[in-house]
Amino acid sequence: MAVSDDEFFQTVDALAGVRRAEGEGYSSFSVHGKRFGYHWPRTRTAGLKQTLSEQQALVSERPDVFEVQFTSGGFGWVVVQLAGVELDELSELVFEAWRLSAPEELLAEVPDPALPVHAG
Repeated sequence: MAVSDDEFFQTVDALAGVRRAEGEGYSSFSVHGKRFGYHWPRTRTAGLKQTLSEQQALVSERPDVFEVQFTSGGFGWVVVQLAGVELDELSELVFEAWRLSAPEELLAEVPDPALPVHAG
């Protein structure tokens, strides 16, 4: 378990249309001008956009790994302790955060990591 900062950045960078902005003590990630994630190196945490129901489920199931960051409209942002998640789980959460913000044309370009890949 535990995801490194580099693994987090590689996961985010694999998505289409992502723009990274550096702030004082954090990085933020957007797709087509819509923010979907943050990274704070000092605390080794990430903030990710999720649905309200997913936010509640994550926080209630594993409060040592996930905490409520804030809610905005129909979205519930979560803080993720990178030391407490596996890369597969984090990849799915990052993809979902991106998917909630990306326009339709980009969604078609990036396969959902939670779906099986079919050779064909």
